[in-house]
Amino acid sequence: MTTDRQLPHIAVGGFEVTGLCDGYFRLDGGAMHGVVPRVLWERHHPPDEKNRILLALRGLLVRGRGATVVVEPGLGDRYSDVFRERFAIDRSTTLLGDLGACGVAPGQVDLVICTHLHWDHAGQATSGDGAGALEPTFPRATYVVQRLDWQEATHPHERNSGSYRPEDFFPLAETSQLRLIDGTVELLPGLRVERVGGHTAGLQIVNIGEGSDRLVFLSDLAPTAYHLDLPVIMGYDLYPVDTLEAKRRVLNDVIATGARVAFVHDPRLVFTHVTRDARGRPTVATGSL
Repeated sequence: MTTDRQLPHIAVGGFEVTGLCDGYFRLDGGAMHGVVPRVLWERHHPPDEKNRILLALRGLLVRGRGATVVVEPGLGDRYSDVFRERFAIDRSTTLLGDLGACGVAPGQVDLVICTHLHWDHAGQATSGDGAGALEPTFPRATYVVQRLDWQEATHPHERNSGSYRPEDFFPLAETSQLRLIDGTVELLPGLRVERVGGHTAGLQIVNIGEGSDRLVFLSDLAPTAYHLDLPVIMGYDLYPVDTLEAKRRVLNDVIATGARVAFVHDPRLVFTHVTRDARGRPTVATGSL
């Protein structure tokens, strides 16, 4: 599958990074913005008649150091018509299609980084094999997941069970492709993951490069540009105070070093620099990439 879209692309830290998109969906605007009143957030994310806001399903293709890496495999296509309607899923663009446009087949991917195992991030970690069984979508890749996130995903409770679909990740445990890690781990020279928690206990972000020549994939620590503002924390976060402290620390570092960030759910923006507004709040730098 190919695409005529111009895929966002940057060079950073000795890597070539391309923004991928597995389509769009909608979630409740109130839940996405936590304690922030609708009168404030609706100017940035206008809701539909069901109070849902438009969100992207973004990932990254990272190439360098002799490796091909996918960050966030996306939603995929295993869902019912009811599920599609509930979340207004639009997959007019797909992550696998974008990979194909970059000349990358699933069998050429070496590493898949799942920031966490919620269905909108890890649904495409597995695919049907044509005979009714599920198998890893990327047949020779190592899948990197934080051990704490695996524990939460495989032992859900009433508060988080709706966020997980066992078929997305259990097949990984039946192969030798799953790698469970703890904390901050350098996967390749200049490519590391860092557990930040907050949204889930095991949420990890991805650092590509070093210092100012660096891109930080924020995942659900700050899913859209509006969530750069510290008190804007999703109602979906299990540990919101941990989100607050991790976001403060990570964004202070990003601003101080001049590193760029990438968003997982922003419907318009993929890569940007971060600065502070007149009140000292983290915000997108005007005119930045």
